[in-house]
Amino acid sequence: MKTLFLLAASLFISIASFAQDEITPAAPGVTYGDKINAANAIQLTELNTKLAKDSVYQGKITGKVVEVCKKKGCFMTLTQPSGSPIMVRFTDYAFFMPQNIVGKTVVVGGTAKVKTIPVERLQHFAADAGKSKEEIAKITQPKKDIQIMADGVLVMD
Repeated sequence: MKTLFLLAASLFISIASFAQDEITPAAPGVTYGDKINAANAIQLTELNTKLAKDSVYQGKITGKVVEVCKKKGCFMTLTQPSGSPIMVRFTDYAFFMPQNIVGKTVVVGGTAKVKTIPVERLQHFAADAGKSKEEIAKITQPKKDIQIMADGVLVMD
């Protein structure tokens, strides 16, 4: 009986971990994480204005994806009008992004904060994004930046 239980538990864990590796391709209307909609979402320019007055913004933000983690889809970056990226990570790594989300407009629901990112973390993100060793070696200073911790992502186009 113990053997049967252990076999069943092992099979369940294997199936669950395999299912986690399957990420739905990005298409309009697809959501990742918590189900969200586009109502009351702000643009990145408005986010910058809000974070200049307050250190935290809780809500929905619209932006265009310019990069996604090449290893597992564990982060993505949105582009600001200035061209600088905003890092988006996912609460408790509960979900991941597909590679084909780059170039898509999304609505991200979660919490945005201004943070100082240490060099080691910046280098780690660059490695995960598939940057060359030379590009990673050029990262020598911490960076003050906006980061979003997302509970849900909705693909718009």
